Amino acid sequence: MFPLEKRVTVVCGHYGTGKTNLSINLALDCARMGEDTVLIDLDVVNPYFRSADYADVLTRNGVRVVGPNFANTNLDTPSLPGAVRDAISEGERVIVDVGGDDAGATALGVYSRTLMEAGPDMIYVVNRYRSLTTRAEEAVGILGEIERTSRLRATCIANNSHLKRDTTEQTVLDSMGFAEEISALTGLPLRFTTAPRRLDFTRLNKISNIYPVDVHVRAPWE
Repeated sequence: MFPLEKRVTVVCGHYGTGKTNLSINLALDCARMGEDTVLIDLDVVNPYFRSADYADVLTRNGVRVVGPNFANTNLDTPSLPGAVRDAISEGERVIVDVGGDDAGATALGVYSRTLMEAGPDMIYVVNRYRSLTTRAEEAVGILGEIERTSRLRATCIANNSHLKRDTTEQTVLDSMGFAEEISALTGLPLRFTTAPRRLDFTRLNKISNIYPVDVHVRAPWE
């Protein structure tokens, strides 16, 4: 299934939930479907996991990348504020990769007016296995902080629960109750659940709206 419903999608969540890898997958899939796609990297907090660092693979596959002035390579513009506003306002498919928690959402707040005019999806990414969000109530609390800082409201939940290279089919299955509880507490729909493409999807057939992803983002020490 393809999980995006609107032209502009904001991807936010707690540190380490896998926002950047999900953003890259979404952008590449949009480009493969023939859409003019731009990925906006607003993660100005985490130096290790940033979508702009993967600009080479993105641009080779037809995705335009807009990111901070100090990002590594192949960035679209020397002027981030104007480029971000232009991309959001124009007709391209836009994926916005936001930094973790309320600190990362501060950059998002700068563009809240432009984003609200575009009527975006704001996907809240959750990972049962990430510290500080192992309980649904903790994840809901972090979402509240992000919404207050960004001045935007989440529209859906994405269950991106994983254990990096140790992720198995059971890892994904065991995370469903956690994601569904967050959905119930927030009133937000659980839009989709991700699973690494290498897994056996016949074992995951009980999960509706499963979204296969490739692992592009790895820590420098992996």
